[in-house]
Amino acid sequence: MPLSDLPIHHQERIVCAITAAINYQIPANILLAVAEKEGGKPHQWVRNANGTYDVGAMQFNTNYLRDLGKYGITTEDVSMPGCYAYDLAAWRIRQHIQKDQGDIWTKVANYHSRTPKYNAIYRTDLMVKAAKWADWLEDRFRVNVR
Repeated sequence: MPLSDLPIHHQERIVCAITAAINYQIPANILLAVAEKEGGKPHQWVRNANGTYDVGAMQFNTNYLRDLGKYGITTEDVSMPGCYAYDLAAWRIRQHIQKDQGDIWTKVANYHSRTPKYNAIYRTDLMVKAAKWADWLEDRFRVNVR
């Protein structure tokens, strides 16, 4: 399916996730998998059981965003359409990959939760989605090295 046949928010997700993955030197299939797993859309707010909200395309938690306020990053910033939320997610995932313990899947799943039970559930689904995205990317971006 050509990219142009997808709904506009899916097109944005793919373009922004790939660009952010390149900029932050993380595997594009992994960022695409996180974006799909989060399933957010611009301006979306999802209330969590603990009273926090997940905001925007990459479903940033308001508790985490509160810490980023000292850098001028607001919930409004990550709620808007465009690539900013993907860049911020890629930056955060890169931090998890560089600093956290465990294999890459556990580190990336820390984006969702560091609680082992919830991390493992997210991690398992993330691996399936990442494999699917790896195939999708390979089918569309093959490089002839001959």
